[in-house]
Amino acid sequence: MSTQHTATMDQTGALYRSLDDVRLYDGVRRRRILAFCIDYAIVLLLLIPVSVIVGFLGIITLGLGWMLFGMLTPLIALVYVFSTMGSPRQATLGMRAMSIRLERLDGGRVDGVLAVVHSVLFWAGNVILTPLILLASLFIDRKRTLHDLLLGTAVIRTDR
Repeated sequence: MSTQHTATMDQTGALYRSLDDVRLYDGVRRRRILAFCIDYAIVLLLLIPVSVIVGFLGIITLGLGWMLFGMLTPLIALVYVFSTMGSPRQATLGMRAMSIRLERLDGGRVDGVLAVVHSVLFWAGNVILTPLILLASLFIDRKRTLHDLLLGTAVIRTDR
């Protein structure tokens, strides 16, 4: 049974679509995984020049700067998520390539803080549940994962 695709006006006069349209979630799980792989590659590419800078900083500080290497990858990933998923497009570069975006179920905008919390909960869930965290999307409505459920968000297709 398919729900009709509807668009309504909110109090500000902005047009938004109903998140109950099942077509918005078709193929989202696969697109999400591919978007993650693209984003992971982008973060690794961003890590290269920053690592060179930290390497030189370590030489200048007689090794003290090299202590930054331990936090470099998470820091770059969080800045990347904050600046891309927290933008008005509400999607990372990988998500844009896969034509998906993160939406709040209450109709609000995803800001940088929510994007970072979403990412941190994803990684915490992976530490605890391994990649089996994706299995939740087989049972939860709108193909959401546990961190989507906790934050009241859903990933939808933008090409529908």
